[in-house]
Amino acid sequence: MIRLQNLTLQRGPQRLLEDAELTLHPGHKAGLIGANGAGKSSLFALLRGELAADGGDCFIPATWRIAHMRQEVDAVERQAVDYVLDGDVQLRRVQAELAAAEAAHDGAAIARLHNELDNLDGYSADARARKLLAGLGFDSAQMDGRVGDFSGGWRMRLNLAQALMCPSDLLLLDEPTNHLDLDAILWLEGWLQSYPGTLLLISHDRDFLDAVVDHVVHVEQRKLTLYRGGYSAFERTRAERLAQQQQAYEKQQAQRAHMEKYIARFKAQATKARQAQSRIKALERMEELSAAHVDSPFDFSFREADKVSTPLLSLSEGRLGYGDKVVLEQVKLSLVPGTRLGLLGPNGAGKSTLIKNLAAELQPISGHLQRGENLVVGYFAQHQLDALDDKASPLLHFQRLAPTEREQTLRDFLGGFDFRGARCDEPVLNFSGGEKARLALALIAWGKPNLLLLDEPTNHLDLEMRLALTMALQEFSGAVVVVSHDRHLLKSTTDEFLLVADGRVQPFDGDLDDYARWLVDYRLRQTPAATAPSNPDKTDKRAQRQAAAVLRQQLAPHKREADKLEKELGQLHEKLAAVEARLGDSAIYEAARKDELRDALAEQARLKSREADLEERWMLALETLEELQRQLAESE
Repeated sequence: MIRLQNLTLQRGPQRLLEDAELTLHPGHKAGLIGANGAGKSSLFALLRGELAADGGDCFIPATWRIAHMRQEVDAVERQAVDYVLDGDVQLRRVQAELAAAEAAHDGAAIARLHNELDNLDGYSADARARKLLAGLGFDSAQMDGRVGDFSGGWRMRLNLAQALMCPSDLLLLDEPTNHLDLDAILWLEGWLQSYPGTLLLISHDRDFLDAVVDHVVHVEQRKLTLYRGGYSAFERTRAERLAQQQQAYEKQQAQRAHMEKYIARFKAQATKARQAQSRIKALERMEELSAAHVDSPFDFSFREADKVSTPLLSLSEGRLGYGDKVVLEQVKLSLVPGTRLGLLGPNGAGKSTLIKNLAAELQPISGHLQRGENLVVGYFAQHQLDALDDKASPLLHFQRLAPTEREQTLRDFLGGFDFRGARCDEPVLNFSGGEKARLALALIAWGKPNLLLLDEPTNHLDLEMRLALTMALQEFSGAVVVVSHDRHLLKSTTDEFLLVADGRVQPFDGDLDDYARWLVDYRLRQTPAATAPSNPDKTDKRAQRQAAAVLRQQLAPHKREADKLEKELGQLHEKLAAVEARLGDSAIYEAARKDELRDALAEQARLKSREADLEERWMLALETLEELQRQLAESE
């Protein structure tokens, strides 16, 4: 188990933990949460042995293997799949020793190392690495690409895959979802749920925490408090404790009254659409949720626009893309005050392309885009953080924006984003990514927008700031279009979804659970085998019969392929058994038979490698066959 006793930890003059206590048992999956700068990453460094405790004790079993997600990439010349395989250090050691033993014709060492390689499941390592990469959104060509050719976000995905590849008893993940889209997050949730070791996870994604962890460790006032359950359970428990504190009572009541009023107003307007019902449920939870955050340093709203237009913006027959490359076609969209849209779709399908056109960062290739006379856009995207003036302070940014406004008014507004006192006057150069994101949002909120276009606004934001942003968006009276992998934000602030996929933008009649199921079907449709229509028009019997006939035609070759692979596997297993029987004979290890031993070992390695490849292809063929059989059953 992990046990921290009377632990004191500091960085420079700042004391992060003081007399802190924590016990985590094997198999626990714990989320580590707390304000930025509270010491979460420093605690990870302590567990990895990179920091020493300034007081107290930190006990971790000496035999535990620790894996963590690196924040830097150095092997830029490596092939992506090889870079991921490097995460299994023991595998790489055995492979290197085996190569040396084969070069030296050392039969005994070769035999021992092949046995070690088998115990490490080394013959299937390449297939397992590629499966990890596929889950994180890499296609086959990218898997064989050079690490240095990937952008920063995709390199972080490679680091995550490398950490998952490493066999471990303790897995430390620091913000693993920051550079993932919703597709990859859903895959990662499933992977972590089945992880057998102890997990310690830093994340600001509440839905992700709820799906993965069974405990929450809260870093607060230099102490560690362990809560049972996921993040929602933590909120409830902490709310009950804080509700007993008199200084929190008045603020809690004010937030409760606001939420009750908002829920009542929204219920009167909501349709029976599934997303609207999901949002009502999310809003009803806000009463208990807000009580758990009465001590949040954030309290802000978007200033009301002076004028509005109806519609604010309309787009018809839009062809959107870059230069001659068309990404989306026949896009039709009308935004009026009160519109609340969440954009869903696979990575690279065109969500950001759509938002950039709405924000006038791109112009439609063709079509008609009409902007309202009084349209004021508040556009947030990650590249805008780099557009901030590093040498200017938050206050100076605002003074440039509002030169006639009183300084105290600007300071009060910045205080709602937790820029207070001397922090208002410090240059942006020294700010973290989260602080820059808060400043960018503050500038947008000050500008009195009536249309908010938000492209992954929660990246770098901690849980408290995400909640404050959610509540501010609920109060906002203008239109909102948001792309986010934060499901709580989507559920709490949007009324309907648009699905961006296959070059089209269409309404999505469902909630995020429906979208998760849609993603599974979408991935299956991307396989070459699944080309037949999955839902033929049931009113068109002729089309239905034709579709069923196509599916039956496809079934036969895939059935033959699966049977062929199964037969090959059977034959290979017989050969492998024969080779292993030879290797089980002690006489083969005599010096006089070293050439025979070398050949047998080489044959064993070849057969095991072939076995891993065949099994992977056989499983894929079976999955494709099952999906086609399901589609055929639906069509008939």
